[in-house]
Amino acid sequence: MRRLPAYLRSLDPGLPRPVWILNLGGLANAVGNGLAFPFLVIYLHNVRDFSLGTAGLVLATTGAVSLLSGPAVGVVVDRVGGRATLAGALVLLAAGFGSYPLISEPWHAFLAAAVAGVGNAGFWPSQSALLAGLTPQGRRHGAFALQRVTRNLGIGLGGVAGGLIATTANPTSFTVLFLLDAATFLVFVAMLPLVPEPLLREGGGEGEALAPARYRDVLRHRVFLGIVVLNVLFVTAGYAQFELLPVFAKNEAGVTETGIGVIFFVNTLVIVLAQFPISKALEGRRRMPALAAMTVLWALAWLVVLAGGHWLEALGAAVAFGAAAVVFGLGECFQGPVQGALVADLAPARLRGRYMAVSTISWDVGFIVGPAVGGFILGAEPLALWPLAAFVCLAAGAGALALERGLPGNLRLTAA
Repeated sequence: MRRLPAYLRSLDPGLPRPVWILNLGGLANAVGNGLAFPFLVIYLHNVRDFSLGTAGLVLATTGAVSLLSGPAVGVVVDRVGGRATLAGALVLLAAGFGSYPLISEPWHAFLAAAVAGVGNAGFWPSQSALLAGLTPQGRRHGAFALQRVTRNLGIGLGGVAGGLIATTANPTSFTVLFLLDAATFLVFVAMLPLVPEPLLREGGGEGEALAPARYRDVLRHRVFLGIVVLNVLFVTAGYAQFELLPVFAKNEAGVTETGIGVIFFVNTLVIVLAQFPISKALEGRRRMPALAAMTVLWALAWLVVLAGGHWLEALGAAVAFGAAAVVFGLGECFQGPVQGALVADLAPARLRGRYMAVSTISWDVGFIVGPAVGGFILGAEPLALWPLAAFVCLAAGAGALALERGLPGNLRLTAA
């Protein structure tokens, strides 16, 4: 028993105070996202009487605008700094989601989605650039692990609260959701004065800082581009398919809405509880095999979903899918402290915004391709999706192992 307190103390990621403040603001923002985003399609379809096709296009607009805005955001981060860019992004997100109660025509919704898309494009590169710049290189894996914990905790808490507030019998309840969501973005803005702007202190010092910042330099970095391509596969075959699990569980296995909510809550709880222990266990270990282990866990999760969908129904299927969500969540815990920190370590300080923007674009591409391909396969042959996703996960894991030889020797291990 004496060892337990010492072990718990060892999980402290040892991060500077501004990094904790930044993640506390991210927690508030994530609660807002959990409040509103899961209920957006229900609001558009059941309250505003838009067709499901139109509601889906509204969501796609946010992703498409975010994807198109990404390269410009990288330039802005490198020129004006991560803090100012993040503040602007949060204001745009507040304006976009805060406008949804005012819509009455589809074009209103598309306009709100476009504004939110620009804000979303600026959010991740600027926040990641701040995390990288404010954290010593040896502790960056802990910073990105903390980001993953606060993000999932906030979304989980927000989702539970949103489910208690929202009801189609009272359309005003959705107004409450969107206004609370907008307020959380502004709370984050109010906390940013407590977060200093990082200095260009790495690499070549003053000469490196004065060198021209160009996307050409980013696109010449083959190892980084390899990581970007791998992340597209990770998102396409991993996260994007996890978002399709509810419709598969409901339509193919008869799992109730309550059961689906429990499945996602279990996934969130696993990440919150396991992220720091896994991050600690990865210290001093090779990064790319850790990513490969993530893909093995995800492939196992999809095979459990396949078995549950084929042989089980209702409660039995819900239990199987919950087990898959646990395994998938454990895999997620490998990516934050490994990939996020690795991208930050590869990026020169003067190009950090551009590197983070390209990394964010890989997520956008995966979340566009994954649901589109996965939805088509679900419509044609639902059980075929999961073994195919498992195969792509394992192929991406093999790619991660092959890419390790291209990494600089001092970046192959997670810092200890």
